[in-house]
Amino acid sequence: MDFSLPSAALELRAEIRKILAEEATPERIANCHRTGTFLIPEVNLALAERGILERAVPGLGKSDDPIETWVLFNEFEKAGVPSDALSISLMIAGVIVRVGTEEQKARILPSIIEGRSYVCMGYSEPDSGSDVAAAKTRAVRDGDEWVINGSKMWTTMAQVADWLILLTRTDLEVPKHKGLTMFILPMDTPGIRVDPVYTMGTERTNATFYDDVRVGDEAVLGDVNGGWATMAVALSLERGVMGNTSPSVCLLRHFRDWAFESGAIDDPLLRERMARVAIDNEVAALLTQRSAWIAASGGQPSLEGSMAKILATETYQKACRWFLEAAAPHSLLQFDQPGAAGHGWIEYDARHSPVVTIYGGTSEINRNNIAERHLGLPKARQ
Repeated sequence: MDFSLPSAALELRAEIRKILAEEATPERIANCHRTGTFLIPEVNLALAERGILERAVPGLGKSDDPIETWVLFNEFEKAGVPSDALSISLMIAGVIVRVGTEEQKARILPSIIEGRSYVCMGYSEPDSGSDVAAAKTRAVRDGDEWVINGSKMWTTMAQVADWLILLTRTDLEVPKHKGLTMFILPMDTPGIRVDPVYTMGTERTNATFYDDVRVGDEAVLGDVNGGWATMAVALSLERGVMGNTSPSVCLLRHFRDWAFESGAIDDPLLRERMARVAIDNEVAALLTQRSAWIAASGGQPSLEGSMAKILATETYQKACRWFLEAAAPHSLLQFDQPGAAGHGWIEYDARHSPVVTIYGGTSEINRNNIAERHLGLPKARQ
């Protein structure tokens, strides 16, 4: 079986690498970690100028090669360039392509694929976490408008976003999965407040609050009371397509450099663990390519994305533990500290790795999906 990428994808990869090398300077990457805002506008504008963002939106791509979405974010991860703002925005652009109205596509998509605007997601709430179907943020009909009140947690990139995709409860009389409606609205809509929340992985996320926020029917994304189906489209793209599926590649490169510089490479156990990480990275890449192919071909990866995400994120955590131990005590030093193993990246990855198993649904949720829908096992909870 031939696992090599087609020539068009290889040419795209080379072009993306060139842009990242020119625009994702060490200073700009360091600024992301210093501010907690994982966004480099210069990179995204350069990608947009060459039409790469438009080609990478699932379902909108202008190329016959369906693997381009994966190629884009794979290069970001391998280069250690933060892509949170971009990945969220292109993911929601893919949702709009699939379930949005023609008016929404014309009004919202252009600024995203031109690299001028970004999107944040209002799903989780303070009291429900990953159980997003338990959302209590209410949207109530008032004449020709909807009035939204409530709060959300972990609204990453809300501090720079122009658009918000917001899950609300619109019907209290039906089962919780069926009474939800998704909205997409401008972040400058009156009544929205953003409070920063800083994480141990240096990333800033946010708590967001909604006080009598008024929107019209043009803000409904998908069907009224069909918000669960709209969110399923977003999750199918997030899991295994839009990132967090090859973070160990950059980690392995930084650790390898430290191992050669320190002489630790002579340790056979250390070399074996490096080889195991490299194998895990290759398997994660193949599983992710399968999901990306399905998504870019017009399908909706579900279990495929769950499989890729579980393997990639949990092997990332395993690699962090191994490398943190092997390079100690220098692996405990952070960016800009003299003697830091891997210039501080090993310590950073150790702090960052726990959260990637939560993005896009926890490992427990994804395991339940695979167990119930692929293996036919009974539900874990009734």
